[in-house]
Amino acid sequence: MPPSPEPGSPMEDVKHGAHSMHDRLSVTDSPKNSVYKSRHISLQSRVDSIAEQNVYGYTSDEQFSLPDLPATYKTSSRSRSYLLDPQYPGTAYEPEPMGHPHQPLMETGPHGHPIRAVEMSTMREIFFVGVVAISHFMTQAALGQALAPISIISKSFDITAPGEEAWFIAGYSLTVGTFILISGRLGDIMGHKRVFAFGYAWLGVWAAFAGFSVYPGKQIFFDICRAMQGIGPALIMPNGLALFGRAYPPGIKKNIVFSIFGAVAPAGFVTGATFGSLFAQKSFWPWAFWSYAIAAWGLAVLALIAVPRELSEKPVNPPGFDWTGSMLGVAGLVLVNVAWNNGPLFGWNQPHVYFLLIIGLLSLVAFVWVEKRAESPILPMHAMNGTVNYVLGCVGLGWGAFGVWVFYVFKFLEQIRGVTPLVASAQFSPAVICGLLAAGMTGFMLTHTPVSFVMFVSMIAFCLGIIICAFQPASQVYWAQMFISIVIMPFGMDMSFPAASVILSNHMPAEHQGLAMSLVNTVVNYFISISLGIAGTVESQVIKGLDPTDPIVQLRGIRSAFYTAIGLSLAGVICGGLFFLQTWRKEGWKIMDH
Repeated sequence: MPPSPEPGSPMEDVKHGAHSMHDRLSVTDSPKNSVYKSRHISLQSRVDSIAEQNVYGYTSDEQFSLPDLPATYKTSSRSRSYLLDPQYPGTAYEPEPMGHPHQPLMETGPHGHPIRAVEMSTMREIFFVGVVAISHFMTQAALGQALAPISIISKSFDITAPGEEAWFIAGYSLTVGTFILISGRLGDIMGHKRVFAFGYAWLGVWAAFAGFSVYPGKQIFFDICRAMQGIGPALIMPNGLALFGRAYPPGIKKNIVFSIFGAVAPAGFVTGATFGSLFAQKSFWPWAFWSYAIAAWGLAVLALIAVPRELSEKPVNPPGFDWTGSMLGVAGLVLVNVAWNNGPLFGWNQPHVYFLLIIGLLSLVAFVWVEKRAESPILPMHAMNGTVNYVLGCVGLGWGAFGVWVFYVFKFLEQIRGVTPLVASAQFSPAVICGLLAAGMTGFMLTHTPVSFVMFVSMIAFCLGIIICAFQPASQVYWAQMFISIVIMPFGMDMSFPAASVILSNHMPAEHQGLAMSLVNTVVNYFISISLGIAGTVESQVIKGLDPTDPIVQLRGIRSAFYTAIGLSLAGVICGGLFFLQTWRKEGWKIMDH
């Protein structure tokens, strides 16, 4: 061993100077000076030489004792932040490209999650949270803008069959639920900010085309535009939530932003339904879609400006893309959904209906087989443990029941009670206030009760709201049961979505944040679409052979759909109860650490 430098020698001075400078930097650590840069210290040439040997791993022929380096030159603290490479091995240093200033690094925890939030000014953080949370608002607004004035839109295409009207909603939810899983992986590969901003632009383009479909007067063109419009929310929802997951560490603030994300859903639906009805009744219904497109394009620009630069970088070692699994998954989900929604329209005895269902199921089986063997699976099967399955099962059953409820409530109000689309939209306005109250309650419960309990309560809210609505008389006053049902349902929406998002975000590594949020959104939107097909099948069988224009027959069919929703929501309550009991028996009354 070479002898250690004598006290007072030049070598000892170098070592002492380096340590002193490191001490000064560690005291004043901030995002701007957290990385130790050699050009800011004295004895530059000597320390640069030492750092070069440590960084590039070469050794000189000369053997002499080297002074210790400042900690920021050492490999352990120069690992990439979780935003770039959450599984960086920490055994080699990757030098910065010449001419490019180094970006501030973030401290990360054992699972790659940030220890502290991304540094932002208050105003920028407001815009960042707003532009991400508004993606859920826009998703639900696109659902409401076609649902409330559905009878007026149908007249433009000469549609009379209820099954054809259902495709206005089912086609949109189908593509939202189907393509979300792929878009989350695209965000993991290309960068969540890029995919997020592009999703807003895509959403605006196809919303505009949906408005222009009135001129050819073809229902199939409008249905295609609605389906293509659904790809926009599939791009923005999971990548927006992934931006939240990457920007905030697990804790109260993260719970708050997820609660805000869920809180805007009722407001988005009511706003979309209101403006859709307003334009349809007072002006020209395509203007609802054109104004929506303008808003989406504006949000695309705002996303490029408001999302912090730290969240803009592409991963150093991005995961691969499973093309085979993606094609099989999309094909299976689409074919199964099309079969379920065409069943009540054409009949389940038609070959093109049940053959689509069989081919779709076989595609999904092949998808599972491929994913178990893929190097970069779209859906890692090892992540589908008991907790994830319980959570996704609860979310799917609850939101599937909600989709049936909201579709048939508008049919009930407009066909049975004879109110206009604008009045029906106004009757949903209490959901906006209740959504905010539910979000606040959710934020409180997530910090004072187990997450499994929050999920269980949300399933009870879904079930209770549907039961109250299903048994109301045709001519009853609005405030007796319909108002109470509309007040209760937002608690199911705004409690289940944030709870599921927090669970999956905290239990999956940072490189799979897009995947975690994709799973939640896929289940929510796909179950809405397929549940409409199930309810439509029940309705068509109940009123088969009867006069569909008779109000009594219409009421009978609507009630049968409500009973289907009750069955789905009760299954959700059972699933949520089992999940809560299982976690309580295993962990007790455990509240998340903050």
